[in-house]
Amino acid sequence: MLKFKRTKLIPGVDRQLLIKDAVRQMPDLTRRRFIAGGASLGALTLLTGCDVSDSASAETLLAKISKFNDAVQAAIFSPNTLAPTFAESAITRPFPFNAYYGLDDAPNIDAKDWKLEVRGLVENKKPWTLEELYQLPQEKQITRHVCVEGWSAIGSWTGTPLRHFLKLIGADTRAKYCWFQCADMEGYNSPLDMETALHPQTIMAFKFDDKILPRAYGFPMKIRVPTKLGFKNPKYVVSMEVTNDYKGGYWEDQGYNSFSGS
Repeated sequence: MLKFKRTKLIPGVDRQLLIKDAVRQMPDLTRRRFIAGGASLGALTLLTGCDVSDSASAETLLAKISKFNDAVQAAIFSPNTLAPTFAESAITRPFPFNAYYGLDDAPNIDAKDWKLEVRGLVENKKPWTLEELYQLPQEKQITRHVCVEGWSAIGSWTGTPLRHFLKLIGADTRAKYCWFQCADMEGYNSPLDMETALHPQTIMAFKFDDKILPRAYGFPMKIRVPTKLGFKNPKYVVSMEVTNDYKGGYWEDQGYNSFSGS
């Protein structure tokens, strides 16, 4: 449990300006929800039992609230509640490309050389070729992708339920996380809590709009998670690890909530 030292406010520091400066450093969606909730410095000090004396302590308080938000979302998440599905006519065309780089810098993966590495708490650690994965039972879903930047789009995704694959490789589903490593520049990675990994709509997507997954959307494999925000849907996946260790993630390490339900 995190502990905070009570401190006296530095003379001359404007409490409201201080908290506004700290809130500006929050990810966009978290910031909007924080402000929409009417949060104030008084609410922060009441929640945490300590005063804010400078920007560093304000950031520390916000980090604690972010973790608290994760815990609340995880507690109310229902593995039996499905994300809405849509008709073919609702698909967004063109479906937007989104990443922290341009499309020209997206990974260009050779299917013949690619293999999905499997690590951690699983019985069968053999790597899987794309052709082997294509042979697994697949399902189609038309669901909404919700981006932390505030936009959304509806897409058609086809692939193998992740829970089916986890069973196939003998994964310990009592573990806390599935952690995905990607081929993106800077090595994108992201953890997925096990309850979400086992959700019936969480799939290993191999197709978009009934065609082999395009490079723009994550070829050869994307983890499609319609119950999460977009950054929790890793693309260009090269490995998966079942683990009890929280390994962080590309955006999570920069302050985004790890649970991030949509």
